[in-house]
Amino acid sequence: MSETSARLLRLLSLLQTHRVWSGPELATELDVTARTVRRDVERLRGLGYPVHALQGSAGYRLGAGASMPPLLLDDEEAVAVVVGLRTTSGGTVTGIEDASLRALAKLEQVLPSRLRHRLTTLQQSIMRVSAEAPRVAPEILVTIAEACRRHERLRFDYTDHAGATSRRDVEPDSLVNVSRHWYLVGWDVDRTDWRSFRIDRLAPRVPTGPRFTPRPLPDGDAATYLSRRLSVASWPWRTVITLHGSATEVADRVWPGMGVLEAVDDVSCLLHLGADSPASLAWMITALDVGFTVTDPPELVTALRTVSERCRDAIIDAPDAVLHQVPPSR
Repeated sequence: MSETSARLLRLLSLLQTHRVWSGPELATELDVTARTVRRDVERLRGLGYPVHALQGSAGYRLGAGASMPPLLLDDEEAVAVVVGLRTTSGGTVTGIEDASLRALAKLEQVLPSRLRHRLTTLQQSIMRVSAEAPRVAPEILVTIAEACRRHERLRFDYTDHAGATSRRDVEPDSLVNVSRHWYLVGWDVDRTDWRSFRIDRLAPRVPTGPRFTPRPLPDGDAATYLSRRLSVASWPWRTVITLHGSATEVADRVWPGMGVLEAVDDVSCLLHLGADSPASLAWMITALDVGFTVTDPPELVTALRTVSERCRDAIIDAPDAVLHQVPPSR
C-alpha cells in the first residue's frame, strides 16, 4: 500500500472515531504538516466522504452524505457487526433477512483470516434454541420510532389478546423489546392512562397526529413500567412480599418478567409478583432461595402451607441423604 493511501485510511479512521478534529491535532497524529492534512481532506472529499470544515475552530468533522461511503472497522467492531447481522437474519424483525445476509456476505468476504477464524470458533460454540415469536415489519418500527422522536400522536388499529379490535390514539413514548416481543409504551388519549401495546398486533394509520408535550413516565422509565405490567399488573393473582435481603443482594435471582423489586433498606426489599394461580406464586417465591414474609392474599398463604407440608411429608422416615458435589470442570 502506498504511503499516501495508508495515510488516507488512517485519516479516515481518525475522523470516524472523533466528533471534531482540529487541523493541528490531525497533523500530529499523522506526523505530517497541516498543508498535507488539507490536501488529504480534499482527497477524501473527492472519494465521496463528506468531511466538513468547521468555521471558527479550524476543525474537521465527518458528516452524513447523500450516499453511504465505505467504513473502516477495527477488529472488535467487525466481529460485533458480523455477530449482529447473523443474529438479525434469524430475528423477530421481518423483511430484513435478505438485506442482512447480503451485508454479511460482503463483510465476510473481506475479513482477514484471523477474524474469520475467531468468528468460526464463536459460531461453533453458540447454540441457538429457536422459539416461536411474532414477526414485525421494520417499516412499522421505524414509523413508531419516528413518532416517539418527534413527539407526534400515533393512530392505529389494535387487536388485543382476546381478538377484540379497537382504534387507538396514543402519545408514543418508547419502543421496548422484551422476550422476543416488541412493545410500544405510550399515553392512551381516550383512556387517559399509560398503556403498552404489542407491535405485532397494531396497524398504524397515516398520517401521524399533532405534536404533544411528553409526560413523565410511571416507574421512572419505560422498561421498568413495562416489566411491572408484564410481571404483575396483567395477571389475575398478585401479591407484594417482603424479602429478607437487600434489593442489591437478590436482584440476580429475579429473572426478567418475574417481578419488580422495590428497595426498602439494607436488610429487606419488596417484590411485586403476578401469576395465573396462587400455586404459581408460591413456586416463584420459594425458588428465590431467600427468607421472606407473606401476609396476603389468603390463597397464597394456603398454597405456601401446602408446599411446606408436601416437603415435610417427603422427608419423614427417609434415610439420610448424602450430597455429592461434582468438582468443577477444568
